[in-house]
Amino acid sequence: MSTKKERTLKYSMIKDEEQDDGGLLSLEKLDRASPDLWPEKIPGITDFIAMSDTPIRTPAPEWSRGLSQEDTTAMLQLSTLSPNALIMEIKKIYDEAYQLGVSEAKEMTRGKYLGIFNNAKKKN
Repeated sequence: MSTKKERTLKYSMIKDEEQDDGGLLSLEKLDRASPDLWPEKIPGITDFIAMSDTPIRTPAPEWSRGLSQEDTTAMLQLSTLSPNALIMEIKKIYDEAYQLGVSEAKEMTRGKYLGIFNNAKKKN
């Protein structure tokens, strides 16, 4: 059997626990059925967007922001080429750029001989 001192100690401990719990007790009633602040215009669209990679969720990469549709199409066409075909395409572009430079140099020389650039300076 327990002694009177032990019973008093147990009663004291139980009383302390009740007082501690009472300090944390809140009498506020929380309404768990809170209303939607911003209801969806199309029900379920938020879940659909969350599960798929749509243009809304995946912004365009920074490097592609200034590209036109034509640029994107050209990149897609080049991406389908084999390594050898890509090398040939690059050589073709280099050749066209060289020919354009040669043609521009001829036209500049022709313009100098015709005095086109001198006339433009005199008019200003």
